[in-house]
Amino acid sequence: MKNNRLPFIVGAFISIALIVAIFVVYNYKNNQVNSASDEQPKTTETNKTTEQDSTAIEKPDNIETPAKPEQQPDENGYLPNQTLPTEPTYINGILLANKIYPLPSTFAPEENPEAREALNQMLAAAKQQGFDLVAFSGYRSFEYQTTLYDNYVKRDGQAAADRYSARPGYSEHQTGLAFDIGERGKEDVWLTEEFGETPAGQWLFAHAQEYGFILRFPQNKEEITGYMYESWHYRYVGKEVAKEITKKNITLEEYLGVK
Repeated sequence: MKNNRLPFIVGAFISIALIVAIFVVYNYKNNQVNSASDEQPKTTETNKTTEQDSTAIEKPDNIETPAKPEQQPDENGYLPNQTLPTEPTYINGILLANKIYPLPSTFAPEENPEAREALNQMLAAAKQQGFDLVAFSGYRSFEYQTTLYDNYVKRDGQAAADRYSARPGYSEHQTGLAFDIGERGKEDVWLTEEFGETPAGQWLFAHAQEYGFILRFPQNKEEITGYMYESWHYRYVGKEVAKEITKKNITLEEYLGVK
């Protein structure tokens, strides 16, 4: 009888061992799943944090709204007895320099590298079309603009000089973002309206926006810009802004909402 029961006893032990083994494996798998579930929200939170940090980094600067001048400009477009500021004016990240919003006398950024690179690309493209353009005037320091303006005043008088030359601290050339452009071999039309009527000047006007430049002082906008039409003076603002300004046929002041 004992011998007959032995197979049953062995079988029972084997069955119990199998049940225990299945139970252990089942619990192990459950623990693994739970561990993975616990870790998933942490990974998600990490990703969210990374995304938020990235968004914060890419978020544009706060929009600056310069104070509106309390005084009315004089007959030359300047505010009477205005003192130069200690900081330059930026609106929507764009540096503004005009007769109402001047630059500090100490502001000396030199030539902007991004503007220079864009200029070189534009001049190279012009040359491929047969136009040998050159930027004959770029960055000017406060001191150099002082000498230049004073000479113009001595020659033409202040009222006339104020229509085509900026007073020290008010010049776009001090930003390092402006260039006077002409065509080599045709220096006789440099700094004249006639440059804008030449094939080279017309090409420049049509394509400057593609490289981030605008004609800063266009025709029939002197009341807004403060300066007479300058077919040679181009200002770098970046491609997106340049295209919008050109498309709408507006000035930088109008684009920035200060006029």
